[in-house]
Amino acid sequence: MAYSGSCHCGAVSFTVDAEPPTQAISCNCSHCRAKGFLLTFVPVDQFTLTSSEETLKSYEFYKHRIEHRFCTSCGTQPFAHGKGPDGSEMRAINLRCVPSVDLDALELQKYDGAKL
Repeated sequence: MAYSGSCHCGAVSFTVDAEPPTQAISCNCSHCRAKGFLLTFVPVDQFTLTSSEETLKSYEFYKHRIEHRFCTSCGTQPFAHGKGPDGSEMRAINLRCVPSVDLDALELQKYDGAKL
């Protein structure tokens, strides 16, 4: 069963061809902490951007390993581009942008990104 998400204003939308996750990563790096992200990572072939690429801008920091994508209208960052430990293309989904996911039911895995 696929799940969908979007930015706050709806200009950026996406679908993930996978079951909704039951776990999320809570990272304490300066970026994730400031924005309150709860993330799940999916292979690029399970991700479909269902809106125009023109609405998105990118932000990269520190080692520039993740291309954070955000809506130019509302500023929300619904997903990011990155690579898994094995080098495969991944998408980091901000689960706070997926209305069908019960955030309170997620098992949180803490990641110490502040230490890197």
